[in-house]
Amino acid sequence: MDRLRDQAATSAVLERARGALMALTGCTPDAAGEELLQRAKAGNRTLLEQCWIALGSLPPLGAATEPGVGDVPGAPLSAVPGPPGPLSGRPVPAVPAGQDTCDLDDGFTALGRLGKALVHVATPGDLAACLLEELAADVDADALLLFRSLPAGGLELIGHAGIDATLAAQWARVPPLSGLAAFDALRTREPRWLEDFATDRERHLLIGDPPERWLSRAWLPVPTGDGAEVCIGILRTRSGPFSPEARQLLRAVVRLCAGWLRSFGARPEHSAAASAAAAQPVFDSLPGSALLLTPLRGPSGEVEDYRIDAATREAVDVMGRTGRQLLGRRVLECFPSMADEAVWHGCLRTLTTGERFEGEPFAHQEVVDGAAELSTYAVHSARLGGALVVTWVRHDSSDRQEQRLADVQRLGNLGWANWNLVTGEGSWSSQTFLVMNRDPVLGPVPLADLPRLALPEDAPVLAGAVQHLVRSGLQFDVPFRIRAGDEVRHLRMVAEVVKDTDDEPVEVHGFVQDLTAQRSAELALVESEQAIVTQHGVLHAERTLAARLQHALLPLPTRPVSLAGLRVEVAYLPAQSGIHVGGDWFSAIELPDGDALFVVGDVAGHGIDAVATMAQLRFAAKGMVITGSSLTGALTRLNTLLLHSRDSHGTATMVLARYDPAERCLVWAQAGHPPPLLVRDGEVRYLDRPLGMLLGACSDPDFQEARCVLEPGDRVLLYTDGLVERPSEGIDHGLDRLAAAVAAHHTDEPGSLTPLLASLLEGERRDDVCAVDIRVPSGPE
Repeated sequence: MDRLRDQAATSAVLERARGALMALTGCTPDAAGEELLQRAKAGNRTLLEQCWIALGSLPPLGAATEPGVGDVPGAPLSAVPGPPGPLSGRPVPAVPAGQDTCDLDDGFTALGRLGKALVHVATPGDLAACLLEELAADVDADALLLFRSLPAGGLELIGHAGIDATLAAQWARVPPLSGLAAFDALRTREPRWLEDFATDRERHLLIGDPPERWLSRAWLPVPTGDGAEVCIGILRTRSGPFSPEARQLLRAVVRLCAGWLRSFGARPEHSAAASAAAAQPVFDSLPGSALLLTPLRGPSGEVEDYRIDAATREAVDVMGRTGRQLLGRRVLECFPSMADEAVWHGCLRTLTTGERFEGEPFAHQEVVDGAAELSTYAVHSARLGGALVVTWVRHDSSDRQEQRLADVQRLGNLGWANWNLVTGEGSWSSQTFLVMNRDPVLGPVPLADLPRLALPEDAPVLAGAVQHLVRSGLQFDVPFRIRAGDEVRHLRMVAEVVKDTDDEPVEVHGFVQDLTAQRSAELALVESEQAIVTQHGVLHAERTLAARLQHALLPLPTRPVSLAGLRVEVAYLPAQSGIHVGGDWFSAIELPDGDALFVVGDVAGHGIDAVATMAQLRFAAKGMVITGSSLTGALTRLNTLLLHSRDSHGTATMVLARYDPAERCLVWAQAGHPPPLLVRDGEVRYLDRPLGMLLGACSDPDFQEARCVLEPGDRVLLYTDGLVERPSEGIDHGLDRLAAAVAAHHTDEPGSLTPLLASLLEGERRDDVCAVDIRVPSGPE
């Protein structure tokens, strides 16, 4: 590819230079080529360098013997004194004796490198980078700028190297400012040498941020026709003048670049044709399908199509044209469907960036023997100068089938295996080696040795299946395990026998599949199911035990009871969700002095631990009040008891209420519990809660009592939070719902508590519910 690129680019430059010389002198192509060769020899230049000078229509380096003649820009070659040659009819003299050729040799070496490098330059930006690379050592250049004059005045930065993007953006467009050396060089068509920074900064507007970065500069106009439109700026970080040799070299470089700048953006058709003519013999010898495409740009500069300038013999379009029959035709004419495909955009990227494009396989419909056929292609493209070399390979049906088979093996984590029973040889797919954890260098395992790969406990089963397969000819489907490093793989092998005409087995075909992931999932599922069953049994036994313990500790009366002149009804409803029983409890007893004690509490949590804590608090609370403790004192001691219990982090809520029948006064205290509900004369309200936090929350709580004088017909409802709490709403909504339900179900009839709870607890209950309904008789009992 590199040789082809150099050959095509060099041939194009040579043909353009010959054409320019023929146009100026009217000579034959052979005479123009000989003249370029003689001028190159006389000037001690390469032929490529001489071609660039000819394209710039400038005299060669050292040809001007009269003052100013060598600096006349735009002069035709026929009118400029130059080295003798066939066109002038003068002999070619040798280099004068005694002339110092050392500096000239160095300059010619640099120009020769530059002339060769210009072949691969495609844009002004590439030209700037190329010049800086070639001139950095010869003239100490540190940065290079290319400015082009604009028709409306001012300058445009068309290329740069050695400066950052910020500075380039600041000087991208320059208005016609006075004092800018580039303007002076273009106006006078003479170089400007800025070699004294202190003086130059006073006389000129210097580029740089800061300008002290470059202490010496040179601005040289490039003649590109009748005038100078491009100016090259050389910036150096060191101070001091440019040496005579450096000045001479820079003038020669400018002349050398004139030809490239003149031909930039407008390649003559005959040059493209010459390049294609040089490339076609190379394409004739290339195998496969390949095209040399020259971009065809519209007025906006965008690529509208490509012209086929070279093609291999195997290249074929949708109409069946092949090889040289495609030359000169448009790509969209030969491949109309490419306009909207990824290949088109990939080629554009290659043409712009130079990066090689390797396309994904794509489907393309073509006509084969008069019938439409859908084929698959893979396309590659590479830039060759300003053109593209595009190659593509057609994937036939067998290729697609092989790819599909490889995909099936990879996705299914399986591979095929064959054994020849006559020769004993075997063949495995690459996926089989991966599944069997065997190095492909070792080759397939013989069929008789296959059981040795299995674990010792699985080897007999696999060996028996192999023997039975060979003897009886019946296929087998056997699972077995192998060890692969630190893991054990679960494999499955299916195989069958192929027999000859004498019904003798000659081959074994089969496949092996890795089922490790599936088996691991199945084992994990079985273990999980066993754990769930075991856990369910444990929890069921725990619930049964807790329920029996709760029923033993918390017996429920079957009918309303009378305590201190009050009618009391109790209800307890266990949760329906989950398998744990809760710690809700109640107490309703008559004290020795005739008062009645009512307790409703709720221990946080569920299960046996909650039931045990409930029993401890229930009996302790009754015992403390019976022995003379006040309600607040009892709550304080219960809090201490809970803090020093086995579960020091347990908490509980509670309501303690003591009723004095002589004064009909209900004294009550609470520890983080919902307030009692009072129903009087059909009106429902909650009693104001006295101070008190839940038990077990802190070591020094403060509890207070509240008093409520009951009247005949009053109703007081004590309850646990399971009656009013819902997961999706706040406690206030539950309290309002309870008040509304009590108001709607207000009746003095015994047994009214159960319908009330049923109306409130529709659906599944997530928590236990305990309620104590206290009625003050309306008249004498």
